[in-house]
Order: sequence, then C-alpha cells, then structure tokens
Amino acid sequence: MDGTLLRGRSSFPYFALVAFEVGGVLRLLFLLLLAPIAGILYYCVSESAGIRVLIFATFAGMRASEIESVARAVLPKFYSGDLHPESWRVFSSCGRRCVLTANPRIMVEAFLKEFLGADLVLGTEVSTYGGRATGFVKEPGVLVGENKADALKAAFGAAAPEIGLGDRHTDFPFMSLCKESYIVPPKPEMKAVTVDKLPKPIIFHDGRLVQKPTPFLALLIILWIPIGFLLACLRIAAGALLPMPLVYYAFWSLGVRVTVKGTPPPPVNKSSGQSGVLFICSHRTLLDPIFLSTALGRPIPAVTYSVSRLSEIISPIKTVRLSRDRATDAAMIKKLLQEGDLAICPEGTTCREPFLLRFSSLFAELTDELVPVAMVNRMSMFHGTTARGWKGMDPFYFFMNPSPAYEVTFLNKLPSELTCGAGKKSSHEVANYIQRVIAATLSYECTSFTRKDKYRALAGNDGTVVEKPRLKRNKVMGC
Repeated sequence: MDGTLLRGRSSFPYFALVAFEVGGVLRLLFLLLLAPIAGILYYCVSESAGIRVLIFATFAGMRASEIESVARAVLPKFYSGDLHPESWRVFSSCGRRCVLTANPRIMVEAFLKEFLGADLVLGTEVSTYGGRATGFVKEPGVLVGENKADALKAAFGAAAPEIGLGDRHTDFPFMSLCKESYIVPPKPEMKAVTVDKLPKPIIFHDGRLVQKPTPFLALLIILWIPIGFLLACLRIAAGALLPMPLVYYAFWSLGVRVTVKGTPPPPVNKSSGQSGVLFICSHRTLLDPIFLSTALGRPIPAVTYSVSRLSEIISPIKTVRLSRDRATDAAMIKKLLQEGDLAICPEGTTCREPFLLRFSSLFAELTDELVPVAMVNRMSMFHGTTARGWKGMDPFYFFMNPSPAYEVTFLNKLPSELTCGAGKKSSHEVANYIQRVIAATLSYECTSFTRKDKYRALAGNDGTVVEKPRLKRNKVMGC
C-alpha cells in the first residue's frame, strides 16, 4: 500500500495519527521514541521487525473499537490526500480489486473498501485480548515477502490474478504469482490525485490534527502542546473577561486574526419595539457566534443544538440550547428576537470541508429580519471540532493553533420579497436560498447532508446528546 497505492513510502504518519487520536500526546511521544529503533530494524534487519515495533508502540492496550473508529473517521482524509495517480488509474480499471499490505488490516480496511472500492483486503492481523489490542501480531506474522504470497494463494487458490503492483523487492514473491507484474518507482515529486478526481469525496472527517504527522512534525506537536495550551487559556480568558469592543484588538495582539468583510447592520433600537436581526451563519466551529460578536463589537446571543457545560461556562456570550422540539424551539427563538439580535447556525453541526450541509428551515418561519453571514476559518495544527471526542476541548484546540484566523463576511439583508412573511415564500425556499448565497460567497458546494449523516459516518450514532437529569434541590449526592 505505502509506495504503491500511496505516493509516500512511510507508514509512520498513519501510525502516529492513531497513536495521537486514541492515546493522546503521551502515546505519540512513546511512538516517536521507538521510531528510530523501528527504522534501524526495518532497514538493517527486516521489514517485519520494524513494523512489529510500530504496531506495538501504537496499538498496545488500545481498545479495538477505538482503533476501528479512527480508521473510519480520521485516516481516510489523509490516505486520500496521498493517492498515487498512476497506481490508482490501474487499480480502478480492474474488475475485482485486492490489496495485500503489511499495514494492520484494522487500520486500512475501512478506507480501501469504502473509498477505493477494494473487494478484498489482506493485511497484518493484530492480536487482541478482552477487546484490547495486545500490540503483537497474529500468525503468520507481518504480511511481507513470502507471507504476502501465501496470503494471495489462500485467497485466490489456483487462479492467478491478472495484474500485480508492488514497490519493493519484498513484493516480488506475490508479484510472481500474477500474470502481469509492475513495479511502481518512487516519484516523490509526483502530485497526488486531485480532490475532484477522488473516487469518493471526503465530506466528513474527524481527528484533531490538521497535517499528516511526519516524525519532525510529530516532535513539533509534542513540544508545542504545553505552550499552546497556556496560550489558548490566555486567549480564552481575553475573550471571556474583556468587554466585547476590546476583544477584537486583544485577539490580534495574541495572534488570532479576525477579518471582517461586508457591512453589518446597526444594533436594534429596543425602545422602538422592533424585532432583532437573526444572523444566519455557516457553521465551522462552535466559536462562530463568538467571532460574529467580535466582528460586531457587541455580544450576540446564540442558539445551539449541543454545547458542553465547559463551553457554556467560558463563553463570553449567552448560549441557549435548542430542544429539537419544533414548537418549543420556535417559541424560544421568537422570545429571544424580541430582546434583540440573535445568531443561529441552521446546519446544526460543523463541516470542515468546502461543503454546506442542509439548512434547517425553522428560522425562516420566525422573522423576516434575516442577515446571512459567511464564516470561514484557518487552522494550521489542530482542528477545533470533533465528533468522537470531548467537545469541551474544542475551543482550546482551536486557540492552541499558533495563529488561528477567522473571516466573517456579512451579506446583504434578505429582501422582503424573498421572506416567508412579506414575500409569502415557503420556509424551505428561504433556507435553500440563503444556503446557496452563502455557498456562492465561499465557493462552497451545497449538499443535502444533515447532522445525523455526519455522526453516523464518524461516530456511529445520530449525534443526539442526551442531557443528564439535574438533581432536585432537596437531594444530596454523597458517598
């Protein structure tokens, strides 16, 4: 797989991703410390010995279900970004596709089958006990050399595969069993398959790391995390404690770049009895309403589908949870609009890629004072969103980036003839129109995917957060 279907010949970055996403920074450090030993064994003793060290350092003690979760939600984004164009052209032209790889099957199977259309994946099998990986491999061991040839014979029997692709001399045994065999030469300068030519677009993906962690980048991440966490605390404190008109300048002084485009509407005059403006924002992170408030220089309350208790505590603006009951939520939003301006992200969840999810149409029924806002951000080291992890760390990870950036673009207020009230449009027409306007501004693509689609793809659930029951006043918790 590495060096054949993928341009890169090293599997370390993908082991590092699993190590960090499941085991955290300490597991990544452990893997990095053992990487030189793995490299020496790989090049001076045998491929099998080096790969065994990587597998042990990465997987020992991990729950198999967590490894599978990372393989499904995190790795496909990085694998697809390194797809070899020539190998993919040959692989995709074949009818039945089989991949033999020294990588652990549990780590690569989801990507190969779901995104590349592989019919059969034969890889190194990791031993488990009690649902956890032991760090050792099952017999016959790492799938290299003769082990690959034996696995191919067991899968195909007497029938010889039409074409075999490999990239190193240890692939020769299995390649000799194919009718035609080709070596893929190393060409690091060759560009990967472009996004528009991928067999399946990566719309949803998870994980905290933005870039593929090479050994050098992994070292930088480990060294930066303590510094970045302190910097994140300082940035969050500035946003939470300073008056909102000063937050914009505080962020800039602390390395957070905020760019404002367009002309925002003036504050509503409450004495006139006029309803507040509803800002319709595209959703990139849970910090969208905070950066909207930063751009306006005044706190704008926000309604949200789910937010952690920690995020509520440190938020400099008022956040109100939606109940997902249409009548209840409509009444609450109307009440908040009577008090002033309000922000809402009708996608219901974040999306990292240049796509907009389906807009819920509820907001369009409640007011004609609608201002679309296109939000876009930039992170160089950590993603500020997660579907699998603890959402309370989302703002910390965003602000742990060396120089995170947000761009807030205020679009024109929706004309009255395009609203539900004065224009007699349906709520779905209004929601779809605003989605298209924001997508055109950002050069994004509109989709019909929803929050449930995202969480089913990444976390294996529908994204519903069950709120814990609160204790009654006369009840005491003790032990």
